[in-house]
Amino acid sequence: MKHLQIRVYGQVQGVFFRDSAKKEADKLGLGGFVRNESDGTVYIESEGEKEKLEEFLKWCRKGPPFSQVDKTEEKWSGELKHFKEFETI
Repeated sequence: MKHLQIRVYGQVQGVFFRDSAKKEADKLGLGGFVRNESDGTVYIESEGEKEKLEEFLKWCRKGPPFSQVDKTEEKWSGELKHFKEFETI
């Protein structure tokens, strides 16, 4: 199990990014959360198997159809927070 923090930059608010990220995380069986930040980015923390997190990160780099992702920043860790489910905040 790994812990992954992701910050997504671009046109990522107001385009159903959070709801779409939750659906993708649920599909992959990941725990964590996604929230909009006041600076216009989307912040995500997620935990799960490394391969599933890599797949989720690949999705985050594209985002849902109406988003435009300019870049992502990622931070991997082995320190788990033991999220029970994936939430939209």
